[in-house]
Amino acid sequence: MLLPRALLLLFVTALAGKAHAQEPVSEGIQIGLSTDRVSITADFSGANLTIFGALENVDPLISRQGRYDVVVVLEGPPRTVVVRKKTRVLGMWINTQSVIFRDVPASYSVAMTRQPQDITAPANYRRLALRPENVHLQPLDPEENVSTLKEFRNALRARKEARGLYVEYAGGVQFLSRNLFRATLRLAPNVPVGTHRARAFLFRNGVFVEETSALLTIRKAGLEQRIFEYAHQRSFLYGLAAVLLAIVTGWLGRLIFRKE
Repeated sequence: MLLPRALLLLFVTALAGKAHAQEPVSEGIQIGLSTDRVSITADFSGANLTIFGALENVDPLISRQGRYDVVVVLEGPPRTVVVRKKTRVLGMWINTQSVIFRDVPASYSVAMTRQPQDITAPANYRRLALRPENVHLQPLDPEENVSTLKEFRNALRARKEARGLYVEYAGGVQFLSRNLFRATLRLAPNVPVGTHRARAFLFRNGVFVEETSALLTIRKAGLEQRIFEYAHQRSFLYGLAAVLLAIVTGWLGRLIFRKE
């Protein structure tokens, strides 16, 4: 009886292996940056960053139907941000209220294959914290009033958008072939220095499939970098030098423009 049982076990194992081999492999996504380092000089006026990517194990039918979508995000380094509210008191505008937010992306750029409503549902954007209006803005004090938080969050996003730091490009991602795509993002002239993270999200028929990421370093170059490093490494001496420079400049201006 041992031989039939062994044959039966071998047959069942072979069937299981065949069924496993026939299981569809989920799609994947990979990205690479045109450069992993951007240097900012005094005449820096912005730049384009190109991100190349590839899809893995694509379904030919879904690909022909154009039902694969990619959303690419370039997220700046997290910072602590203080948002203040000014109120007119006795004819003067003074700060009367403030909220501190932690881990706020210093910049946030989004590029996508199509209009956002054509890619997936708003609930998916909120779940994945995608698009500027869904960036998590967490207060330092978790007990802040809910209505106050909403007002200050909207003000913070509006300020970032006005400065060109929170932007969105529908159509900024283009498929070059069935598997390859290219995303173009604009770095603003005031882009913050530090380590930025590029993230790519793959959607199939409106359903999120996978995410991948890569790092980008943005740093000052030349004299700006040396001043930046000195200001952070020797802050007291830098502040003292700044005060002395202001005094000397004021004194020279008074000598040059004084009336005889």
